[in-house]
Amino acid sequence: MKSSSVSRNVMLCGTEQADVVGRVVQAGPMQVEFDNGQLRYLKVHGVEVLRAIGFLVRDENWGTYIPKISGLRIDERKDGFSISFHAVCSRPGQEIAYDAAIEGHADGSLEFTGTAVPKTDFLTARTGFVVLHPLKGVAGQPAVEEHVDGTIDDSAFPPLINPIQPFLNLRALTHEVLPGLKATVRMEGDTFETEDHRNWTDASFKTYVRPLALPWPYTLKAGEPLKQAIKVTLSGKGKSAKAGKSGAAIDVTLGKPLRDKLLPVGFGVPAEEIDHAIRNLDLIKIAAPRILQCHFDARQNHGLGELYGYRVLAEATSADAVLEIVVTSVDDYEKELQGVADMVMQAGLKLSAVAVCPEGDLKSVLPGGERPPAAPLDKLYQATRKAFPGIKLGGGMFSFFTELNRKHPPARLLDFAMNTTCPIVHAADDRSVMETLEALPFQVTTARTFLGKTPHRVGPSAIGCRDNPHGETYTPNPNNERICLVKADPRTRGLFGAAWLLGYIATFARTGIETLTVGAPTGPRGVIYRKSENKQPYYDSLSGPAVFPAYHVVTGLMNAAGQKLVDVTSSNEAQVRAFAHRGKKGTTLWIANLTAENQKINISGTKGGLVGTVLDESSFGMATTNPLGFQKRWKAMNKNLTLKHYAVAIIAVAD
Repeated sequence: MKSSSVSRNVMLCGTEQADVVGRVVQAGPMQVEFDNGQLRYLKVHGVEVLRAIGFLVRDENWGTYIPKISGLRIDERKDGFSISFHAVCSRPGQEIAYDAAIEGHADGSLEFTGTAVPKTDFLTARTGFVVLHPLKGVAGQPAVEEHVDGTIDDSAFPPLINPIQPFLNLRALTHEVLPGLKATVRMEGDTFETEDHRNWTDASFKTYVRPLALPWPYTLKAGEPLKQAIKVTLSGKGKSAKAGKSGAAIDVTLGKPLRDKLLPVGFGVPAEEIDHAIRNLDLIKIAAPRILQCHFDARQNHGLGELYGYRVLAEATSADAVLEIVVTSVDDYEKELQGVADMVMQAGLKLSAVAVCPEGDLKSVLPGGERPPAAPLDKLYQATRKAFPGIKLGGGMFSFFTELNRKHPPARLLDFAMNTTCPIVHAADDRSVMETLEALPFQVTTARTFLGKTPHRVGPSAIGCRDNPHGETYTPNPNNERICLVKADPRTRGLFGAAWLLGYIATFARTGIETLTVGAPTGPRGVIYRKSENKQPYYDSLSGPAVFPAYHVVTGLMNAAGQKLVDVTSSNEAQVRAFAHRGKKGTTLWIANLTAENQKINISGTKGGLVGTVLDESSFGMATTNPLGFQKRWKAMNKNLTLKHYAVAIIAVAD
């Protein structure tokens, strides 16, 4: 099937659902974007003050409703602007509506008021305002807290990721935007507090309504109104920041080889994907994963059959097999682990490592909450070494960094510690997902403070979530949309997925973690297409095998494991991410456009000519249906190029 017969939305993001960018409005020195009921990227004199302000409604599993907005009015004037709208959030048997009013003034101040009325008794984990502060210019910087009792404290936004809330019982937060210019955010209508959003890879600090110490989920009674307001004011004076020229080219500069090498990259293998993976062994062998991170959970009736399937995959790919074991027993874990070890031996599965996590640590526990019963980690690790002698032992969390940060394992007893990540825990729009790359290095730096010299491994990670530690299960996605905490995120299948994955691997490769595993070979979190109950536009119409664009990213980087990293910089990493490694045949330069706009790029630091290929809309058809043909599609390239939306360039640099 030719690319021309595929809709542009599907090629880019795997769904016909458009990701609509909001409308920018201005008041004096302030500029802000109104986007589907939220305010985003509030800037003063060109400097980002707040990442977002939104009145959000979450279900009992922390899934975020997408509001249906009506009656939208936007009035722009010389002295400011006014915005008002009505919104409804509903599902069968549950409905809440709210009215919002936003006022922006010439002095740069802003007020956002929301009044909600449940139409039915409404079960929610949180309903009300959320305010996001960005990381740049904020992390580690001073802040002034005003509390609900009127007391004021000099404080600071944490430089490392705080496992609990850094600010409690808040009424207002003040920080410096520019030298001499401060912004105060005042929250009214309830008690607010702040959490470090970097725990979940969000690139922000989040101030939200209703303290986590209160019970959740809770019920909002039908007909009882809930009113809150956010007010932003400026004090002092500041000069406008220097803004780059709109549409200017981004400089990608190649430097010298580094001492560090490209880390091993592998696949996670969910048990339900074993048979599908075996049927696609040829494609997986071309990808050449260095690790297969295999999951074993007795609660899912995993047993000898799954272990034998893992053996088939490991032997066929020559990958290191790592077995994750969910330990269900609190007291009889020695017997449980020995039983798994006996099955591993019977299946003939040779392991390079085993990792264990108690069942009680699979779900999130809020700060101050009581953890479920679980085997004591020191004794659990000792029992694991006894059952699997001579094999590397891993521990930590099979869930998000949040839980690793809140419950530090006794790292001295481990050969490695681990966690996974997911970029759609709190927001699922395209820009928010790409912005999560900014938070990843903070996670590694923070982990190093409590892991010491114990190696850190990350994965298996993808855009879609592996599991939902905050609720009963992940969010269903029957309509193939952008939704928080889904397993089947459509962007996995589009050019977006390839650009995000390159940014993800490139970011972690520079942090010194030991290994990285990505979602899966096949399935909703994979890079190879298989038929499923979820809608997969374009792919479901194909008659033969197919891969997603991200397949070419993992294939290139899995095959390059062990090569020296090469220093490379981008003058705007938020828009264009660059990565390079050097092997026997020379240097390979990867460039990803992380935006939904064309990006002009100037490449410097190279002596010889460039030869390469570009993964974009024009090559989408061949890349997905003829992967070997695409990988041979190399031609001479200029040092000045334009990458289309979410395109990835793979370039061989001549010495």
